[in-house]
Amino acid sequence: MKLNEDQLTLQKWVHDFAADVVRPAGEEWDEKEEFPYPIVEQAKEIGLYSWEFMAEAMMNDPTGLSMPIAIEELFWGDAGIGMAIMGSGLAAAGIASSATPEQMMEWVPQCYEDEKGNLALGAFCASEPDAGSDVGGYRTSAKYDEAKDEWVLNGTKAWITNGGISNIHVVVAVIDPELGSKGHASFVVPPNTKGLSQGQKYKKHGIRASHTAEVVLDDVRVPGRCLLGGKEKLDERLARVRRGEKGNSQAAMQTFEATRPAVGAQALGVARAAFEYSLQYAKEREAFGRPIIMNQSIAFMLADMATEIEASRNLIWRAAWLGKNKGFVNAEGSMAKLKAGRTATWVTERAIQILGGYGYTREYPVERWHRDAKIHDIFEGTEQIQQLVISRAISGLRIE
Repeated sequence: MKLNEDQLTLQKWVHDFAADVVRPAGEEWDEKEEFPYPIVEQAKEIGLYSWEFMAEAMMNDPTGLSMPIAIEELFWGDAGIGMAIMGSGLAAAGIASSATPEQMMEWVPQCYEDEKGNLALGAFCASEPDAGSDVGGYRTSAKYDEAKDEWVLNGTKAWITNGGISNIHVVVAVIDPELGSKGHASFVVPPNTKGLSQGQKYKKHGIRASHTAEVVLDDVRVPGRCLLGGKEKLDERLARVRRGEKGNSQAAMQTFEATRPAVGAQALGVARAAFEYSLQYAKEREAFGRPIIMNQSIAFMLADMATEIEASRNLIWRAAWLGKNKGFVNAEGSMAKLKAGRTATWVTERAIQILGGYGYTREYPVERWHRDAKIHDIFEGTEQIQQLVISRAISGLRIE
């Protein structure tokens, strides 16, 4: 597929920022295991970290390719910093999947900038300590206080990007436990709401510049208008479910279905970084009197790496286009994420092999990229969950 002029301009713009700002800072912030506020501020200054950019890339591109293109370049620079810059987009997507137009206009901008124009963050809070991929196992509850027109949220969310440090938290909660995942709804928790706090901050294997933590909700009260989509729409949907009628997916899955091609693009960026680095290394590193790329064992590894990356990109772009144009047939978003996640893990492992002992040290970036790659087999639905989604789609059967 050939990119148009606007897409090529976007690609170069993000790539230049990734090359000049993100990649040089990757090792430092990985070692610190802290949120890279200065880098995100720089992204904000050029308009890359902004709701306007997200809206333009997600809503105004009929091909659906702008966001995967931008994400691939950013994660080519560094996955941890890339996640810090793009993490608020998951909260924005969580709002967009269920909100009214008025709610979108109110809440999405606040995921990026506060009322004074300062940097703000957003967090999408779905997974729980005992329920990651099992969305039907969520226990965080939402009870309606009709007298005050407020919702009361209680529970703990786990593995939340930007959890506890965000201005806006989008929380998936259980309205009716008897309906399983179809009894869920999403709520916006505004800045400085009492009862919301950060639990433990996780020390992670990879993407360590991205802040990941528990979010604890202890009698968190939010106004009725914070229920995304509104109560009337919620009541109608739940009534249809109770009657056994088919309806929309539950809150978390609506968000994940929309973002899986983007997650695949994250993995693709990491894989491409490792491939390009190991290719250049193989051309320059000599053994037995010649560059190691002259050995078929190395050259064939690189050939396979390039092939898997191209195959992944085509699946991602196809899924992004179909998602934008309401053309999903056989779980293409899951196919893209499954393939790209596997590719990133495998390509970065091969990159270490090509560099040999050097690749296993922190003197070279491929070991960090390998650590960063693995999360793409896990979050927003594990590798096995993607296989389950795909197998159900291709068979038409409820495979368990």
